[in-house]
Amino acid sequence: MIGSPTHWMEVALWVVLGSMAVDFLVGLFQSLQGNKLVNANEAVLVYLRGIVVHVLPLLILAGIALMDETGWIVKTAYYIGALAVVIKYLKDIKAKL
Repeated sequence: MIGSPTHWMEVALWVVLGSMAVDFLVGLFQSLQGNKLVNANEAVLVYLRGIVVHVLPLLILAGIALMDETGWIVKTAYYIGALAVVIKYLKDIKAKL
């Protein structure tokens, strides 16, 4: 049984993916501006690793949200996790600028 995420869970997931994309674009812009293009394979692998480490657990929490009898414990963990990932990428973006 796989649960479907609520609207706000989906919005939180898009915010997480958007912050990952902005971090990638800032890093790409910085490397192009400095005329030193980093290894493209490594940059892509870092973001694929980020998806597995950060986004996949959020999707698992969204999937098991139906098993939560209280209806709020798993969702709270989901939103806290999403907020933590966004804060992490905002710190990474700030460090790059």
